[in-house]
Amino acid sequence: MDDELEDKVFYQTYVSHMKILSKFAVGFSSINSPLAYIWKLCRLYVLRPEVIFCGLILFVLLLYLQAVDVWSRSILGRIQATLGRQKAVKMMELSASAGDHQSWEEMKQQSSAFAVLGRRPRMEDRFIIEENINNNTGISFFAVFDGHGGEFAADFAKDVLVKNIYNKIIEMSKLLKTEGNSGDYDKSPYLARKQSRKDANKENTEPTAGVMRKDSLRKAHSTTADCSAIKQKTTEASIADIYTVQLNSAMRASGNLGAAKDSFLNNNNNGQNGAANAPPPNYEAKCYIEHGRINFGKLITDEIMSADYKLVEQAKRATNIAGTTALIAIVQGSKLIVANVGDSRGVMYDWRGIAIPLSFDHKPQQVRERKRIHDAGGFIAFRGVWRVAGVLATSRALGDYPLKDKNLVIATPDILTFELNDHKPHFLILASDGLWDTFSNEEACTFALEHLKEPDFGAKSLAMESYKRGSVDNITVLVIVFKNDVYKIGSSAGKAGEESLKVPAKSQPVAPAVVQRSNSIKTK
Repeated sequence: MDDELEDKVFYQTYVSHMKILSKFAVGFSSINSPLAYIWKLCRLYVLRPEVIFCGLILFVLLLYLQAVDVWSRSILGRIQATLGRQKAVKMMELSASAGDHQSWEEMKQQSSAFAVLGRRPRMEDRFIIEENINNNTGISFFAVFDGHGGEFAADFAKDVLVKNIYNKIIEMSKLLKTEGNSGDYDKSPYLARKQSRKDANKENTEPTAGVMRKDSLRKAHSTTADCSAIKQKTTEASIADIYTVQLNSAMRASGNLGAAKDSFLNNNNNGQNGAANAPPPNYEAKCYIEHGRINFGKLITDEIMSADYKLVEQAKRATNIAGTTALIAIVQGSKLIVANVGDSRGVMYDWRGIAIPLSFDHKPQQVRERKRIHDAGGFIAFRGVWRVAGVLATSRALGDYPLKDKNLVIATPDILTFELNDHKPHFLILASDGLWDTFSNEEACTFALEHLKEPDFGAKSLAMESYKRGSVDNITVLVIVFKNDVYKIGSSAGKAGEESLKVPAKSQPVAPAVVQRSNSIKTK
């Protein structure tokens, strides 16, 4: 009898405990609290199968939008930019009042450039404006270099690459003036051989149009057989160029010639003997003259590849991982040649009011770039934006030697050629990606058109507006204008547009070098 009573008591106790636990498990129904109410709502509305299914679809959609890199142009991106604009303006005013708002400016007759440090600790952008190389070639040269990982690569491109291109252009201009225009092929063995081949071809049967077109394309992309590469006599020549660039870079940072020289020597004691491999072939200037004209595409490609080789070799010795993009525009007469390596961009605003791209960004997520990287054994990863090996946001650049060893990043430029008389442009814009992070091509052209009457053709206004919109990068904007239907630049344009293109005397730079200015834009 006592045993049965104990069993009943134990059973009743067990049942009571299980009822309490079951009530907790099904949603705190016995507890009158906000937590119980919230849990009940979740069970009734959130944890339903149809709600979970729709949530998964939305999650996949968000992943897709992020994968195709459209956040910056999406509705959410525009809302975020609108909400952050006032904050960006306040930050700009605070930084300006603190005296750290540095900018650089250069103005010429038909072109102007403005660069601002922005929200970066160092200025790694560089630009070049030369409306008439050597004052007698009639060839204009413009460039924007956007450095990353340091200033060395951008300085190298500005000091070495540009110098080498200038020297070749000056030499070719002399050849064309003294030999090509005179028609005396006996004075030039190179042109004489070309003329003899033309005469021999005339005696043979005329080729079809298709064959002639293929032959023309092949010649445009290859050096002629009678041009031989100039071998480097010693490695000291290339090292001397590199010494000059790194010394100039150190002087910019320290302002002390002796300290800069000592620093360079100390960093390179063990590296001078490491230049065992010869640089890429260096062709004579005459080899780039085809049919009495300069093949700028081949010239720029060879010089970029040669400069990149020297830069990578020096970077390995100094363990310097810096790199730079390169956007180069050359105008000869009414011809515009644009070369691009990286994600700086050029845009042309034509007579119809259409923004025509002059270059296309080299981004890792592009189909051809992604395939090339994967074929080389690399990968791309999303770290805010798509990056090569999770590191670099552009798939082509000069320098970046850790990624160059396996060809994950290359320096091969894309070359585009335009006939200005066909497009009749009002102006061109060349800029680093600091501008294009906040402006589309059409928006930049529309904004520049509204400020084209300013002394610097709206370059400063465009850069500062990008800063106000929240760009976090260095911003460099270079504007080239054409007026009075004259699609030439500098002395080659004659006096047709002189009156309308004249910049006030007080705005002219004192020296051809870039003028550094503070937030009040006063020369230091």
